[in-house]
Amino acid sequence: MPIFDFDCKSCGERFEALVRRESAPACPNCAGTDVERQFPMPVVQSESTKRLAMRAAKQRDAAQARDRMHERIRYEQSHDRHG
Repeated sequence: MPIFDFDCKSCGERFEALVRRESAPACPNCAGTDVERQFPMPVVQSESTKRLAMRAAKQRDAAQARDRMHERIRYEQSHDRHG
């Protein structure tokens, strides 16, 4: 049973649904059944897309590390005051 992407024509919600044969799923947002199946774009990999993906992953990882550090500092400061 494949998973497809759908757009709801009533509310504009984009969602994924597991479908059997040609049955149309109901929108999880508005329960409407006027939905349109979207066809996935083919994935194209090249050196430039790989480089862009790596740069984005490194930026995401650095942001997560900063967030973790800020949370740790906040945690330690709150425990120092109460401890």
